Amino acid sequence: MKARELAVEGAFEFVPEVFPDHRGLFVSPFQHEAFEAAVGRPLFPVAQLSTSTSRRGVLRGVHFTRTPPGCAKYVHCARGRVLDVVVDLRVGSPTFGRWDAVELSGEDFRGVYLPTGVGHAFTALENDSAVCYLLSRGYDPANELALSPVDPELGLPWPDSVVPVLSERDRDAVSFAGARAAGLLPEYQECLRSDMAPDRG
Repeated sequence: MKARELAVEGAFEFVPEVFPDHRGLFVSPFQHEAFEAAVGRPLFPVAQLSTSTSRRGVLRGVHFTRTPPGCAKYVHCARGRVLDVVVDLRVGSPTFGRWDAVELSGEDFRGVYLPTGVGHAFTALENDSAVCYLLSRGYDPANELALSPVDPELGLPWPDSVVPVLSERDRDAVSFAGARAAGLLPEYQECLRSDMAPDRG
């Protein structure tokens, strides 16, 4: 498995080897040794495994968890194809406000690790795209926050060829500047503490 740090500090892309044959294929989208070698610590204790399916054009995000408690994620696409985006929302981070994008698909099974405080968004490039998430904390709607994925200040790289389909929550989400002014964005040092001492919440 190959690993590459993204433009957002602490976020990584992982590319596993895929083994196809006449029966189908075999792949391991997450591998502990490769993760620990790249990130410098083991994967968080997994509290929840979630899957979303989306038709072409669905745009989800930018989602993040109030910190504390915070939530780290490991994401891969099991079927279809998505453009996955990570956004550094951690106030005080050396890459605060920066984003990076990775195309994930059910052909190469790339994975993306998002440390606590990094926002997540994606758009489905094909119908019936399935995205799987390993989460360090169980879902609690009281702690889940969202920024507008089409905020021009963020300038996220959504393709012009795809008409965005947003939930009401994402359509009405606050801007990046609005979230910062309201004190909703997490502090970098608090996020680091959460990542170094994760619990199952």
